[in-house]
Amino acid sequence: MKIDLTALGWDAGWAAHVRRRTDHRPGRVARVDRGVCTVLCADGPVRASLGGTVLAAAARDLTTLPCAGDWVLVATWPDGRHTVEAVLPRRTALVRRTAGKDASGQVLAANLDAAAVVEPVHPEPDTGRIERLLSLVHESGAQPLVVLTKADLAADPEAIARQLAAVAPGVPVLPVSAERGAGLDPLRAQVAPGRTLGLLGPSGAGKSSLVNALAGAVVMPTQAIRRVDGKGRHTTTWRSLVPVPGGGAVLDTPGVRAVGLLDGSAGLDRAFADIADLATGCRYADCAHDGEPACAVREALESGDLSTRRWESWRRLQREVAFESRRREARLAAERRGGWRGARRRANRPARPPSPGGF
Repeated sequence: MKIDLTALGWDAGWAAHVRRRTDHRPGRVARVDRGVCTVLCADGPVRASLGGTVLAAAARDLTTLPCAGDWVLVATWPDGRHTVEAVLPRRTALVRRTAGKDASGQVLAANLDAAAVVEPVHPEPDTGRIERLLSLVHESGAQPLVVLTKADLAADPEAIARQLAAVAPGVPVLPVSAERGAGLDPLRAQVAPGRTLGLLGPSGAGKSSLVNALAGAVVMPTQAIRRVDGKGRHTTTWRSLVPVPGGGAVLDTPGVRAVGLLDGSAGLDRAFADIADLATGCRYADCAHDGEPACAVREALESGDLSTRRWESWRRLQREVAFESRRREARLAAERRGGWRGARRRANRPARPPSPGGF
């Protein structure tokens, strides 16, 4: 089965990385399952294990492991085996904080042109979750979107979209119904030939239904919301890149259980651009917005121009990012103190790829 890599985003920029690697062929990772990659190559998909160079890099930094959306170089051996020998530099990357104590990150998806925070309108959107996920998307470098699914269950989905625009400054908020095929045209523009759209949101939000609607076929399983508690079911348990007929791709992800932010503050500043803009009006450049005179942020809170809920959400995420920054600095300092002995121990430690089912 021939695959048009150009339709999946391959271009001269990627090709420049492989001009001297004629012994390997390029491909895009569609899925990673227990350290084995499904790679879409020009002459068809292959299953490839991780090569020695990739494993050596992962021993130093797990974020270098291939993930869905990565462009990689694949070697084919005389016995018919395939191995991933290199991961090409990522243009964008969705990275969440891992649950461990090492203040490290896990790459959820790579090389997305746009990433949609998918949130159901029923029973009601979770604004705090939207803000957190938008911070992650802004930090990734991908174009952010907010997609409100199951719009057919709301009396006035456009009104809900207008209300949520306040928590997504400068970001399109699109109400859609995969069930009825309504509101999908702006999303189809994001999966034009050469472009990749990522979907990020909770279980039961309708991400798999969106993939099926955009692909024009049932390519992802779907399940109904549980009637007992109204919560979604995890129908997708791995990250998967799905080519769309006519070109482009959608990258579906498992439902969000927890997404912690790393120490990057740029994404948070863009997600809360309204508060950042207000802060430029404060008298003091280092204003902490906690009782200083002529504080534009406090004035906006008192007048109601800035909601207390959004202010508290911003403060909570700021504290989280600051804490992760301190943890990362402490880890790097400990590594520097460990010197070459610590470096050798880390290099000799076997790499353990993250489980494909977690998110």
